[in-house]
Amino acid sequence: MRFCLAFLSIFVTGLYATEPIQPLPQTIAYDRAKASLGKKLFFDSILSKDRTIACVSCHNVASNGANGTPLSLGIRAQKGNMNSPTVFNAAFNFTQFWNGRAKDLSQQALGPIHNPVEMGLALGEASARLQANTNYKKLFFNITKRTNITNQDIVVMIAEYEKTLITPNSKFDLYLQKKAVLSSEELQGYLLFKNLGCVSCHNGVNIGGNSFQKMGGIAPIPRAKNVDDRFVVTHRERDKNVFKVPTLRNIALTAPYFHDGSAATLHQAISTMSNHNLGIKLSKHEIKLLVAFLKTLSGKLSAESQKL
Repeated sequence: MRFCLAFLSIFVTGLYATEPIQPLPQTIAYDRAKASLGKKLFFDSILSKDRTIACVSCHNVASNGANGTPLSLGIRAQKGNMNSPTVFNAAFNFTQFWNGRAKDLSQQALGPIHNPVEMGLALGEASARLQANTNYKKLFFNITKRTNITNQDIVVMIAEYEKTLITPNSKFDLYLQKKAVLSSEELQGYLLFKNLGCVSCHNGVNIGGNSFQKMGGIAPIPRAKNVDDRFVVTHRERDKNVFKVPTLRNIALTAPYFHDGSAATLHQAISTMSNHNLGIKLSKHEIKLLVAFLKTLSGKLSAESQKL
């Protein structure tokens, strides 16, 4: 078995100090009234120019928090240039979007609304539409105690709802809590995941989402012309093909993979990453073991979210 010491430098405090991955909490602090309004907005196409697209169009909370296609379609069937990441557990990401251009969920929610390829609605028009809607005007007033609705009000509500979209109680979480036992294949897959060094990027409570890394760090990958990588934000040459490391939570349910949706299956994604970012070629058996482990990372949408 190949071995890498990278994971040994990753330590945490508390009960799971010997593991580089921590279980998700059952819930996180949020404002129920704001989250309830945010859910309504999340599912409402009123925030798109032609009233055909809603947040849920690209982030299907009934399934995996994503939409299952390489690229998403916006208004007038315009195709985006980046794969829609799952919104599940996004509250645990240290930044938002593949290139980290939004510092939090509120900033992230602003982007798609006024993006001409996505929802295409000018921010001033977004607040005006809600202001003109008697029901929304009342709902916002009940929370803000103001008669006017601002753009910040809109995204704060949406972000509060997204905070509830966490998926605790995966089999692996229960294993960490000594409430479940992994099968032989699943445990071997986890040990391999650590020994190969995958865990040097995919660690912590979200098993990713806490660093930027270069796609093709060892075996370079050509940079696409139309890609929103970290370079677009920083304009530093070294940030070309650099992206936020995605969460691996629910990864078995969120195909296709990568920023461009170019990997159709977990097997393909693992093979690509092991080659380009670890510099090794995995055997079919090793890939099978890793897939077995990754399947244990699927959790259940929090009870709090389902009650809203």
